[in-house]
Amino acid sequence: MAVVRSTTRAPGRINALVGAVVGAVFVVVGLLGFTVSGEHSFAGHTGSNLILFQVNGLHNVVHLAVGIVLILAAIAGTRAARTANTTIGAVYLILGVLGLFLPAASALNLIALNGADNALHIVIGLVLVAFGLGADRR
Repeated sequence: MAVVRSTTRAPGRINALVGAVVGAVFVVVGLLGFTVSGEHSFAGHTGSNLILFQVNGLHNVVHLAVGIVLILAAIAGTRAARTANTTIGAVYLILGVLGLFLPAASALNLIALNGADNALHIVIGLVLVAFGLGADRR
């Protein structure tokens, strides 16, 4: 009896995979951020550099929360992962664009955003929205 194996990916898994991977990276970055951000206030426009990206305690908590939401959505299934990827991606895209117009020393800059953060937020937003809207469609 011949066994036929498919070389295509199983449908309905891409968003869960993307959400889990991006979520895991967010959790790691959130934890690493606490190793460098202790000398600054928890929230405010100043922070410490984690490579090129400025972080403070609140920024780290946001990374952890976003990472956990993405991972839990990935575990919950395709629909939840698509929704989380699209929603979180849209929020990050908006945050990145708004950050381009927000002065670094503004009182509204509670999570110590800098130019590198803004660029990365736009990229993450585009990737998550693209997968959320484009993959696993039925």
